[in-house]
Amino acid sequence: MEEISLRAYAKVNLGLDVIKKRTDNYHEVNMIMQSVSLYDEVTISKSEFNDINISTNCTDLSIKEDNLVYKAAKLILEYSNMNVGLNIKLIKNIPIAAGLAGGSSDAAATLIGINKLLKLGLSMEELMKIAVKIGADVVFCLVGGTCLAQGIGEKLTRLKAVPDCYIVLVKPNISVSTKFVYENLNVNSLPASSHPNIDMILEGIEKSDLRLISKNIENILETVTIKKYPVINDIKEKMLELGALKSVMSGSGATVLGIFENLEGANVCMNYFNANRQLSEKFLVEKTIITHIQHGLI
Repeated sequence: MEEISLRAYAKVNLGLDVIKKRTDNYHEVNMIMQSVSLYDEVTISKSEFNDINISTNCTDLSIKEDNLVYKAAKLILEYSNMNVGLNIKLIKNIPIAAGLAGGSSDAAATLIGINKLLKLGLSMEELMKIAVKIGADVVFCLVGGTCLAQGIGEKLTRLKAVPDCYIVLVKPNISVSTKFVYENLNVNSLPASSHPNIDMILEGIEKSDLRLISKNIENILETVTIKKYPVINDIKEKMLELGALKSVMSGSGATVLGIFENLEGANVCMNYFNANRQLSEKFLVEKTIITHIQHGLI
């Protein structure tokens, strides 16, 4: 039976600012989004049954209608007036509820895969219209690479590639609700110093200056997440002690990323966290990964 397999790459935020809360309760953002080489595998084939069947190696992941992959498959079939059954297999390598857009990337890969498998001929613009109904991160995951994301995250501007570097991802044994973080973010009460200087990060990208980029990377959502989960700050501080150019929380958390210029430094960091998984009485490090900048699409 014909099938198609795709890699769904994780993303990190190289600077995340929230400008304001809109009247529709969405938040206006200004952030740099970057694909990294950590990926899930999505395999899609036709089914003899007229339904969408999802299987996965991750026991903590719902495979019902609330799964973003299911939503993506349902929306693209409805958009194309197709009445076919699909089997979708997910091999999860990206931690869930980690601020790495694993679910969004899986959904984007599903849109691309179904478009190819069923020979729908949908343009990227059409796929993006479907993607934004699932979530703003899905739009970025369709495009990949390095982008400035504005609006609610769906307005993308392609940027020059970030210089090659190594990124250590440390995921503590906690799951953070994006909804909780945004509901508890009061932008108007925060000092100006809480907002990252996105313009300086853009300048660093344009100059291919990794140190300038790293110096200015900040995440305004840390003002909420770290208050609830201080272990995130513990990880950040330890990464800096171990030689990271910068350490920052990705997305709404809970993953912390550390940027290293060379593999040797990244390995020292990864080895430390692998050997010292008990960071406090309450929290354990769940996963430590070395990844790097991913320039290509899904």
